[in-house]
Amino acid sequence: MNRALRLARLNGRILQLYSRRTLGALRAALPMRLALPHLEPVLVLNVGKEVEKDTAVILNAGLAATPEIGDEQRLADLLQITREIDRRFLEKVGRFPVEIVVRYEEIIPFRTRRIRLLHEASSRILHNKAPRLRAALGATYEQQDFARLLHELFRLYAEEVRSLSRSVRLPGPLVPLREAIARELLDVMLRVAWPLALEIAAVAFRRHPPPPTANTEASVFN
Repeated sequence: MNRALRLARLNGRILQLYSRRTLGALRAALPMRLALPHLEPVLVLNVGKEVEKDTAVILNAGLAATPEIGDEQRLADLLQITREIDRRFLEKVGRFPVEIVVRYEEIIPFRTRRIRLLHEASSRILHNKAPRLRAALGATYEQQDFARLLHELFRLYAEEVRSLSRSVRLPGPLVPLREAIARELLDVMLRVAWPLALEIAAVAFRRHPPPPTANTEASVFN
């Protein structure tokens, strides 16, 4: 399998794990229990959208450098791809009793930062000469640096999800709480982010990977 595709699939498993951990924490958060039935279907669909976007970025990072395409043009091209993925996402969400507006004026700074960060990290890993992906990751980052990278990617993802959540149709009694719900969602996602980043980094840099039966969701590297 192409190394860039393997990295994209690993990233997808990490994002799916972050989404599952977030939903678990939201179910335990008293302020979110009334809103969660309205948010959860969108959050589940949204993570698939973000995996698709990240895959486009990672596969692009794996391409050989082309001097005629500068960094800004590459960023513009990737942002355009994400808009097309957004459009398909909105078509899927249209089958649900929700109204979603992608607030580009809010999310573009977060999305731009996330694309740059993910592209740079992916390029460093993919162009490392180590024979295996996991070895390339270990040769590129120290464990704590990798945890900090994951945490920042999670944080930027959470900011975009917060913006998306403000567009979900809520029942009348919850409408005045829309902003408070969006803030609580962001707070929960941020509380989940750092412990999970540490957990994944610990698994990534473990000398011997855990067996497939290991009782840890973070064995995303298996």
